[in-house]
Amino acid sequence: MSSPAQAKDIEIKVGIVQRFGEEKDKLSITATNGDNLTLRFSDKNGQINTLNSKQLTLEILKQSLPSPELQEKVILSDHATFETAEDNANQWKAKGIKVEVTQPERWQVWAKRDVYETPLLRRLLLKNLKAKGFTQPYLESAILAAKPQATFTVAGNRYQADNLEIIATRNPIQVSYSKEKTRLYGGSLKLQPNAYGTYSLVNNVPLETYLRGVVPHEIGSGAPANAAKAQTIIARTYALRNLRRFKADDYELCATTHCQVYYGLSDTSPKADQAILETKGLVLTYKNELVDALYSSTTGGVTATFSDVWNGAERPYLQAVIDSPQQIWDLSQKSLADEQEFRKFISMKDGFNETGRNVFRWNRQSTIQSLSQDLQEYLERRKNPLANFNKIQWMEVTERAPSGRIITLKVQTDKGIIELHKNEVRSAFGPPRSTLFYLEPIYNNQKQLTAFAFVGGGFGHGVGMSQYGSYNLAKLGWTADKILAFYYPGAKIQTLDNSIVFWPQKD
Repeated sequence: MSSPAQAKDIEIKVGIVQRFGEEKDKLSITATNGDNLTLRFSDKNGQINTLNSKQLTLEILKQSLPSPELQEKVILSDHATFETAEDNANQWKAKGIKVEVTQPERWQVWAKRDVYETPLLRRLLLKNLKAKGFTQPYLESAILAAKPQATFTVAGNRYQADNLEIIATRNPIQVSYSKEKTRLYGGSLKLQPNAYGTYSLVNNVPLETYLRGVVPHEIGSGAPANAAKAQTIIARTYALRNLRRFKADDYELCATTHCQVYYGLSDTSPKADQAILETKGLVLTYKNELVDALYSSTTGGVTATFSDVWNGAERPYLQAVIDSPQQIWDLSQKSLADEQEFRKFISMKDGFNETGRNVFRWNRQSTIQSLSQDLQEYLERRKNPLANFNKIQWMEVTERAPSGRIITLKVQTDKGIIELHKNEVRSAFGPPRSTLFYLEPIYNNQKQLTAFAFVGGGFGHGVGMSQYGSYNLAKLGWTADKILAFYYPGAKIQTLDNSIVFWPQKD
């Protein structure tokens, strides 16, 4: 393993409450251990003000507008994941359209608001796209009579605050989401407007401090030391590679599984802290570029390539690898794209890194009625014209990747055929824990189709490192270097420096 870096720590911006005023409307923020908070904010006239306090309450109020306002944007596409949304955004850019990637709920690609800033420009764009045969884009409009207004209260006095910085003198800041949920954060906090008309609470935090709130919650505080080191290098790489995710909201990462789970300085772990210290500044690269450091809890016995799950260019270091320390299956001779070979593979339970884990193999059943409701809700979110179907009549996998992941699932409904691709399958239906499954129809005594069993393995996308797989390899004595070389073939560990490219630029 390379030597830990001595370089200056990088500060990153993490949205710890992404849509304040929609998800939550009240937070309590407190200094800890006798510390003080410095509050910086601008008033209605743009004047910068400063207050000192040990505690404040953030609250969102509804503020009536003098006259109704039009809130409007052109939505070009809708996606389950950032990776596929970004690929689609690059396709729109290639057509000369200025875009931004957003996450109001699902990931979306919008026509850039500050470019298409008038109703006329937005309608001209939409008309032009329709004329060229694009049917997916649509205009989302709302007339607002009121809007959320961020406020904070100190010592009984309420202040308006669209941009509020909260800085501690020396100790972590406590954020209370409710009586039951309180977390501590290093660095500073900032309340700021986002792209959806609400606000985001952002934690500005040094990267190595951020990792203290990620590693124990991602890999588990009881992970073997070398698994924790591998996770730390991957988490550091992932964070730096993904700093562009929330550009539209003026921060960089979220604190959920859409990025990496981040709980601040609550429930840190001595084992994780040691792994962070021993790997300080180390990242995983391929040809001097940070790898797309994807990982999941459980692969189900075989990792996936990037394009098995998302749209976009292949990453050469993300390959289909049998997740076992032994040679128990030869993908070059027995491709899991073949349905019969795939079913044989899923019937195997022994000899894998994840053998014995509760989501390594699973069988989950759902009625036709429930599956129809799942799909209807999914199609309604996507504004698909077939969302008004009544009942699923049949489902079958029509294409698999060599890793066994579903590429295309065909669904026959009473109104027509719907094809779901890749990770859409998990978004559309409740039962599957991954896209590594086959379908088994279930009939009643009258030989009528009543349900489907989803028989599969793994939890999550299955790309890159298996967290439970790394447990087993570490217990076998594998080093962090060897674990990462297994899951990211061709990649290498480097000390972070100014020569390393964070991500390929498309702008």
